[in-house]
Amino acid sequence: MHLRVAAPADAAAIVTIYNQGIEDRVATFETRLRTPQEVEQWFDGTHPIVVLETDQRQVIAFASTSVYRPRPCYAGIAEFSVYVERSWRGHGAGRLALEGLLQEAEKAGFWKLVSRVFVENTASRALLCRLGFREVGVYEKHAQLDGVWRDVVIVERLLPGKGGCCV
Repeated sequence: MHLRVAAPADAAAIVTIYNQGIEDRVATFETRLRTPQEVEQWFDGTHPIVVLETDQRQVIAFASTSVYRPRPCYAGIAEFSVYVERSWRGHGAGRLALEGLLQEAEKAGFWKLVSRVFVENTASRALLCRLGFREVGVYEKHAQLDGVWRDVVIVERLLPGKGGCCV
């Protein structure tokens, strides 16, 4: 397997994997399938996206960052997500993609990554714990998915070498 920084030309492969996540209802509140053109908008020159490929150059996972909040004081914080092609789940692809994203996010100047994970998504929560993420709380009844209220765990990881501080 090979990890690399993604490019807009990867949008079709990324959207295929992302749409699987939407269809499977295990990782996102999104219900509307996306298009490659929408994914191309993720490439803003600031927020890294990485893809993991097989030796045959098939994209099997991606990890992405996006804007956390629009206020300038939060510019060093990014939201992140990781999605793995269905047949590759449980084989370490998510871990490799997220490890690569952590490196790229630090290189891009981010000091913290944050996300939300469905409470019952124990595989993702265990992976995040192994990679140094901290569970900082639970949003109860965060949103409905298919008419059912869902809770999410809030996770964060401070990136080495960056000077975030608390007051």
